[in-house]
Formats: sequence, structure tokens, C-alpha cells
Amino acid sequence: MILTGRAIAAAHAAGHLAIDPYDPRRLSPNAYDWRLGSNLRVCEGDLDAAAPTAFRELALPDDGYVLEPGHLYLGHTLERTGSETYAQLLNGDRTTGSLGIWVHVSAPLGHQGHAIRWTLEIRATRPVRVRPGMTFGKLVFLRTHGSPASYQQHGLKYRTSEGIETSRLYEENPGGRR
Repeated sequence: MILTGRAIAAAHAAGHLAIDPYDPRRLSPNAYDWRLGSNLRVCEGDLDAAAPTAFRELALPDDGYVLEPGHLYLGHTLERTGSETYAQLLNGDRTTGSLGIWVHVSAPLGHQGHAIRWTLEIRATRPVRVRPGMTFGKLVFLRTHGSPASYQQHGLKYRTSEGIETSRLYEENPGGRR
């Protein structure tokens, strides 16, 4: 079950979910409009699942940065979100999609207990300027069913994410390099 905007506001007020910074004007009928954070990582060279990803990091200037097709950009949400009560789904939205920006298509689920600034996988189909703090997508909260199982208790590799995370698949890959 997806929480409505009013239910998100009530759950936030009761301390059942965190959105920081929180702005009630960003609530929509069934979601919270999240924003792009202030940094990007531009992944460079060939990517290898058995090795750390090479990248250069840049701070987004206030007047924006032009994303170019053919590049993988990793960004982060301005907001840190989480809940021990609800799971989350993070997606781009129609406004970013109609600019030719693909946002976070591979890992939209935030498990119950996962409290993070989300790493975003960003691709542009055409050159497009993005700015820090711009609305970039929607976040929905879902009521879970069954016994609660906090992500924080599982010891998984991304449980303490505070900023941009490159792939750490090499930690699981036999023969992977660290």
C-alpha cells in the first residue's frame, strides 16, 4: 500500500519516517518530490564488475552542468530519507524524463530500515543542463507486510550510504580486486 501525501506528512510528524531536509510543499498526492544533490561522479573508462570504478567528482555549479549522452553519471539526493516502518521506492518523474534524463532505473527499492542519501544512476539522451537542488523525481513510501526486518541489521555493504556510492560488486565477485 502506498502512503498518500497526507499520510507521509503524518508519518513524518510522528517520527515514523525521516526526510531531511523536509519541506511539506514538496508533497504530492502519493509521493514526495526529491531533489538532486550538489555533487556528481563521472564514471571514466571501461567499467569492470571485478574492480573499483574510476571516476572524477565535481561539484555542480549553481548555474548548472551539462550532462552529455554516452556517459554514466552518479549523483545523490539532496534529501536523506529512511524509515524503520516503511519501505521506499525512488524514481525519476515525467518532468525529468521529458528532458531525456533517465534517473535511477536499476535500484529503486529502499528497504525498511534503510536510511540514506540515495546514489542516483543518471543518463542523458541529449545534452541537458541540471542544477543542484532541482526537483529530480518522486519518492513513495510503502507499508510492508509480514515480520519487520531492518536493513540496518543485515550488515549489507550499502547500509551506511551518506553520499555517492560507486559499484562495490567487486567485493562479491570471485577474483575481484579491491
